[in-house]
Order: sequence, then C-alpha cells, then structure tokens
Amino acid sequence: MANIKSSKKDIKRNLKRRLRNQSTKAALKTFVKKARTASAENVEGAVLQALSALDKAAQRGIIHKNQANRRKSRIAKAANKLKSA
Repeated sequence: MANIKSSKKDIKRNLKRRLRNQSTKAALKTFVKKARTASAENVEGAVLQALSALDKAAQRGIIHKNQANRRKSRIAKAANKLKSA
C-alpha cells in the first residue's frame, strides 16, 4: 500500500476507472452479440446501437480507435451478408 496521500488517491481513482471501463466493455460485448445474432428484421437497429456504443467507447479511450473500427467493420459486413441472404 502506498504511503503518499496522492498515491492513495490515485489508487482509488484507478479502481473506479477500472470498474467503469469493465462495465462499458461488458456492455459492448452485449451490443455486439445482439447485432450478430439479430434477425433480418431487427438487424438495422441492433447494428446502429452497437456502432454507437463502439464509437463512444473509442472516444472515451476505453478501447483503441482502430479496434473500434475493426469491430464496426465486421459487424457491418455480417449485417450486409444477412440482408443479402
């Protein structure tokens, strides 16, 4: 455990941020899964929700912007494949 007061505050702050980031990442997984498993009628809304969540997470620095773009691309590709079939 740290002895310096500012270090103790840093530890608390990091814990709060870690928990918030974990929550956001779990929500991202849920949105992406819903977008991948959506039926042809519901795919549009699920994809938009997932893309929005990925953009917000990348903007906040929770995931890297290239990772967000890669995930968005894969979701869009799967959605287009579902629509065409």
